[in-house]
Amino acid sequence: MFENLTDKLQRAFKNLRGQGKLTEEHLDAGLAQIREALLDADVNLGVVDEIIAHIREKALGSEVLLQLSPDQQVVKIVRDELSELLGKEVRMQFASRPPSVWLIVGLQGSGKTTTTGKLGKWLGEHGHRPVVVSTDVYRPAAREQLAQVAKATRTPNWPGKEADKPLELVRGAMREAKLSAFDVVLVDTAGRLHIDDELMNELSALKKELSPAEILFVADAMIGQDAVRSAGEFHKRLGITGVVLTKLDGDARGGAALSIRKVTGAPVKFAGIGEKYDAIEPFHPDRIVSRILGMGDVLTLIEKAEKTIDEKQARELQHKLTHDEFTLEDFRDQLKQIRKMGSIEQLMGMLPKIGPFAKLPKNTELDESRLKVAEAVINSMTAAERGDHNLIDGKRRKRIARGSGTSVQEVNEVLKQYAEMRRMIKMYGNSMRGKMRGLGKLRSGLSQ
Repeated sequence: MFENLTDKLQRAFKNLRGQGKLTEEHLDAGLAQIREALLDADVNLGVVDEIIAHIREKALGSEVLLQLSPDQQVVKIVRDELSELLGKEVRMQFASRPPSVWLIVGLQGSGKTTTTGKLGKWLGEHGHRPVVVSTDVYRPAAREQLAQVAKATRTPNWPGKEADKPLELVRGAMREAKLSAFDVVLVDTAGRLHIDDELMNELSALKKELSPAEILFVADAMIGQDAVRSAGEFHKRLGITGVVLTKLDGDARGGAALSIRKVTGAPVKFAGIGEKYDAIEPFHPDRIVSRILGMGDVLTLIEKAEKTIDEKQARELQHKLTHDEFTLEDFRDQLKQIRKMGSIEQLMGMLPKIGPFAKLPKNTELDESRLKVAEAVINSMTAAERGDHNLIDGKRRKRIARGSGTSVQEVNEVLKQYAEMRRMIKMYGNSMRGKMRGLGKLRSGLSQ
């Protein structure tokens, strides 16, 4: 999402690099580039002007550390400003006595129903017992749509078949929650194509009836500042407690994420990062700032790895790596683990845009296809061949190519990649155990 903004900010910082000290002339040139980068990212004009004014004031004031170079000084100030803009880490709110109610609101087509299902899955994975209910009695099949989403995410759904009014539906859902010990009720509300009094009056009645712990406004990040304006209107009328930005994995320029807290006063609490039902995560302002500035998001990358990789398999792999027993089957299993963690594009976006990662390719479509080809090639081998690559002669390579629907050249490429990985493992095998133990230390260090 922030790729273009990151690239332009990196260029602005690079132009300040190598200067002996930060002069007003150099600063003005850098700020002009930073301003252009933020506006191109669809950040609200008023927010941009305020950010630039603050950066200029701090850069020419006494807050700059003298031991930093000009580009480092500006990076530090921009980081501080963006962190201030996005706010600190926010906690999800729950009622003192269950069940808590999360009211999901927004315009029609913003993704409320899918987001309700995603939140149900997320809550279930974090120790809660949620139930969902739809109060959209106007849009055809809206309640059935939520029922299907709930089924896919294995989240209990209150259908309220006999009820046809929003208040009746939520009252039935609350009774069911108390009887069945559900601790969170997710209410998927009706939307409109625009904000009107009828919609707001209905939502106000639901708010009065339920006293929700959270009123989450679902906004499509792809529509940029329109999403910010809509969130502002909902906040004035309802007092939303947070925002869920959807489609942050798409071509959104990021301006909505950077503007929404300043313009509305409501923090972004969740980010939708894909179509799958587990593609939602809490919004971490500090990590987003690091990604915008090209510093990566190593913590999220580690968390994805921890969530995806089976602990027993990891121990077995560690043994094989340190004893030079890494087979083609292990190679295939690691490719599967990588694909489970998300798209290559998402994973690469979490790596710092500095040092060895500075020149990584941006078009990752080919890399995704290569992973699939490699899996197909290895799957077409016999168990004996996967266990001992030395068995694979020219004749076997032709058979593997036919079985996997690939060419002999592609089979050779997979074997070459595997051989290169084995060579690297052998080279660093003696220190591998220490490096793996260091992963936990790295995580704890980064989180401090």
